[in-house]
Amino acid sequence: MPLDLKMGSVLTDPATRVVICCGAGGVGKTTTAAAMAMYAAEHGRTVAVLTIDPARRLAQSLGMSELTNDPQPVEIDGSGSLDAMMLDMRRTFDEMVLEYSTPERAAAIMENSFYQTMASSFSGTQEYMAMEKLGKLLERDHWDLIVVDTPPSRNALDFLDAPQRLGSFLSGRLMKVLVGGGRGVGRVVTGAMSLAMRGVSTIIGGDMLRDVATFVQSLDSMFGGFQDRALKTYELLKQPGTQFTVVAAAEPDALREAAFFVDRLSEESMPLSGLILNRTHPNLTSISESSARAALETVEDELTRGVLEVHADRAATGKRELHLLQRFTAAHPAVPIVGVPSLPFEVADAVALRAVAEQITSRG
Repeated sequence: MPLDLKMGSVLTDPATRVVICCGAGGVGKTTTAAAMAMYAAEHGRTVAVLTIDPARRLAQSLGMSELTNDPQPVEIDGSGSLDAMMLDMRRTFDEMVLEYSTPERAAAIMENSFYQTMASSFSGTQEYMAMEKLGKLLERDHWDLIVVDTPPSRNALDFLDAPQRLGSFLSGRLMKVLVGGGRGVGRVVTGAMSLAMRGVSTIIGGDMLRDVATFVQSLDSMFGGFQDRALKTYELLKQPGTQFTVVAAAEPDALREAAFFVDRLSEESMPLSGLILNRTHPNLTSISESSARAALETVEDELTRGVLEVHADRAATGKRELHLLQRFTAAHPAVPIVGVPSLPFEVADAVALRAVAEQITSRG
């Protein structure tokens, strides 16, 4: 039997300062983060929840028409408080540029077309900015609990890898050529460059290469600040007050991603609270799939047959999910788990969000 994840105790423990929901995309991380934040706030804590591109119905469930990059108060039932916000990747990047450069240089960077592309769509930028935003929220020291929904990456490890990936890009070979000790732009645009650089210019265009070179040269003086901030935040993730919560669906790919993430957290000595398994289909009766299908052979009433067929299908799904979970627990026996049954309604209001929270915290 897997260990029970007592998520309610984790969320109400004053020693818990940060809870990070991580996992593959499409497994319910955003809803899980919002539900846990509401639960903690309604149990007396001062909470902020940072979501990543939530569906409109989730914003509505928090009583908002939309969420922004700034904390907005959420009306709750309880003695605590809850502020909600959505990561604005471009604005967060702009704020970093303003912090680490002069107003004139910041304006030049933010007008650069390559920067505009990178700040909104470059691979890894969203994950990097989520970590940056978390660092900023912690610096404010206003909330006693911050719940973070990580970006919907194809690979759940992207959140942990983002600082290193962005740093590798900015300090990479091509970037060093472009910076070139002050010679980069002139050498690139005049054609006094290697055949390799000529090839790059032909592929992506001279104007784009000029924008890249200008951006990297402008960014070079700020790069140390970027890296220092990322490393500082990364180290904060290892502190005792931080708890990673892996979120998965009862599906092979999602549980495989969860297993990778659990292993990575262990390697990095990062604190793991446990696994939340969303959208499960537990058998609600003692009638097995085989018994239900056998009964179909003798029952003629259409309504009864329909009920038996639905039950048999659900029992089969539950059995398959249980098998997948057993494979996960066999490899990770020390990871506490709580299952959240699939709900027959969308999470579109506070009542529904509390129903999710009730399931998440059902083990105590």
